[in-house]
Amino acid sequence: MTHIPRSGPRLDEQAVLIVAGLADLAVSTISSAAGTLQQLLRRSDGPEIARDAQQDLVARGRIVLDRAAASPAPLEALAQQALARQAASVGDV
Repeated sequence: MTHIPRSGPRLDEQAVLIVAGLADLAVSTISSAAGTLQQLLRRSDGPEIARDAQQDLVARGRIVLDRAAASPAPLEALAQQALARQAASVGDV
């Protein structure tokens, strides 16, 4: 085991450790997902699960698009109006 000084690892060492940690996390996640996928494929109600997953994704997509298309928050709208009035009054002077 390497000895790490009290000041902590250098930036390049930290970067290597972070990349190694991310790679390990990715491999672990992919392995877990592959195992779950194999279990799902063995089930007899696979088409129903796929249909439910599709409906869930459509619902999530609607929520995201509705959130993106929503009008600005009331306080944000008031702040924009105040800035517009302030800019207009500065221009009138």
